Amino acid sequence: MLVLAIETSCDETAAAVVRDGREILSSIVSSQIAVHALYGGVVPEIASRKHLEMISPVISQALQSAEVSMADIEGVAVTRGPGLSGALLVGFSAAKAIAAARRIPFVGVHHIEGHLLASFLEQPVEFPFLGLIVSGGHTHLYHVEGIGCYTTLGRTIDDAAGEAYDKSAKIMGMPYPGGAVIDKLAGSGSCAAVALPRPLLHDGTLRFSFSGLKTAVLQHVAKHPVTNPSQELNDLCASFQQAVCDVLAFKTEAALQQTGVRRLVVAGGVACNSGLRSRMAELCKKLKVDLSIPAPSLCGDNAAMLAVAGDYYLSNGMASKQTLDVTATWDMDSIKELLT
Repeated sequence: MLVLAIETSCDETAAAVVRDGREILSSIVSSQIAVHALYGGVVPEIASRKHLEMISPVISQALQSAEVSMADIEGVAVTRGPGLSGALLVGFSAAKAIAAARRIPFVGVHHIEGHLLASFLEQPVEFPFLGLIVSGGHTHLYHVEGIGCYTTLGRTIDDAAGEAYDKSAKIMGMPYPGGAVIDKLAGSGSCAAVALPRPLLHDGTLRFSFSGLKTAVLQHVAKHPVTNPSQELNDLCASFQQAVCDVLAFKTEAALQQTGVRRLVVAGGVACNSGLRSRMAELCKKLKVDLSIPAPSLCGDNAAMLAVAGDYYLSNGMASKQTLDVTATWDMDSIKELLT
């Protein structure tokens, strides 16, 4: 099956053409970072307007890069949620219009499901596996028994890890988005230089919390102002990154022991972080667990990742109805029941 995938959940307008849910023929991502950087974060209304502006050109470019026409497309996979409602509506409306005009099926895919299965575009992962999703809006642990079969083991009760990265970077005087800058500067700093908390590290659950860590950075900067560039800033970045990785590694190890699975998938935008990738590699080597982390191009928001689940659902007759709408919130645990 040749699937056209469309993603507009936040601030990336993306489209891809994927064959049989595995082979990427094209993957186009139009970023809005430069626009939102002026405001220090994503502005929902602006994001929606930029999606409206870019959705048609991005789809056209995806078809052209794949050297196929719309007549060749056999199904459409699109992000239904979670995300910004206005942004989701742009991609979802385009997908439904294409499906109706071409008389082909379409399916609304969970955004996080796309991240969880992105590794399959490089190399299949045997089920069951533990999935750690780390992004700007999510920090979740899932027990994955198969496509469509997900159990949430733990999630953040406040800020996601990626959100804490960007907000802490802003506190340190870095431009948006600052998560990648923290990662870069951390390589030249001492992770033991600044004492920062590890929230909920020993609470006996798989819950995450990063708002307290962000507050601790704010309090430190208020007492010890940092300048860029400086060794003090590098040390603070290294200490912050170490704290985040300590929490993620500790909770992930606990989840692996609790479930007994021997495979770990780490995905989401923060999975690009070099410190996190290194820490998870060390953890899996220690526990003798197989690790899969997608290439950076598949970690951030993209459309190709949606085609893995999209192809599976469409091939098994689980297409969505034209009356289906987007949803800003969507529980992964009941994903199959909510597909139509």
